[in-house]
Amino acid sequence: MQLSDNWRPSASLELLQQRAALLRQLREFFWQRQVLEVDTPLLSRYGVTDVHLSNLQTEIAVLPNQPFYLQTSPEYAMKRLLAAYGCSIYQLGKVFRDDEVGPRHNPEFTMLEWYRVGFTMAELIAEVVELLLLVLGERMVVQQTYQELFQRYLAVDPLAASVSQLQRALSDYTEVADLAEREDDRDTLLQLAMACVIEPRLNIDAITIVTHFPSSQAALAEIAADDSRVALRFEVYAGGVELANGYQELTQAAEQTQRFAIDNQLRLQLRRPQAAADTRLLQALAAGFPNCAGVALGFDRLLMIQSKKANIQSVLPFDLSCA
Repeated sequence: MQLSDNWRPSASLELLQQRAALLRQLREFFWQRQVLEVDTPLLSRYGVTDVHLSNLQTEIAVLPNQPFYLQTSPEYAMKRLLAAYGCSIYQLGKVFRDDEVGPRHNPEFTMLEWYRVGFTMAELIAEVVELLLLVLGERMVVQQTYQELFQRYLAVDPLAASVSQLQRALSDYTEVADLAEREDDRDTLLQLAMACVIEPRLNIDAITIVTHFPSSQAALAEIAADDSRVALRFEVYAGGVELANGYQELTQAAEQTQRFAIDNQLRLQLRRPQAAADTRLLQALAAGFPNCAGVALGFDRLLMIQSKKANIQSVLPFDLSCA
């Protein structure tokens, strides 16, 4: 992308007014439900181990040998608050990702993240839908499992298919066939299929909830008690974009420690830098973490859908090109 010295804002005044109104509407939504707003640090001594995420890094002069990381999500700090106080919380603020720049991506963006103590995944999904219908107006709501979507669009079972079976299933799709033929990692093939084949075919006029992702993609979600092949994880799509990612939250410190180690094994295989696990999160889980469900939702993308804009730059006061 090209950087610009133009001093003008990215968004119109009308969009900034709509942005302010949406921020107020979301805060009112949680105020009415007695969910506490919190404000956690953007800087931390730890980043994330997730192989698909990259933190931006900086230094502080008085601590020259200690790197600090701009957070990709407030999740770890919010979970420390959950362990300490055990009440439902939300945060609405900036996060950063060293990622692509495009119509739906800006390295600095606004995230709405919330955790509901005592909620199941199903209860949190219902609340997410309630919020989206409030913001976007009445529209169809469709809920399907990850497995159902793959069987519908690719005629393959993502929980059982081999690498070769996934490659064959993707061979008819020109947008991804060449990549699939060269790829031998099963989860990468599943993610290619989801991003390049399934997501573009979802009803853009509906709110689509996809649940029960493969356990290999559990991230920080619990594994389903009745089927160890799947995690209690869901994603939400609307207007042709991925809006939210949520979990029935993992509460076991030992399991989370193991998942951080697996992340770093994958990083090693992909020749990516190792990432230190956030020991404070592990201590918080060990101290006694409440049963809860949590979700992160892209505020700027939500505003894009509400305002019928195709480009995230249109809803940001200043996008990266003029930052």
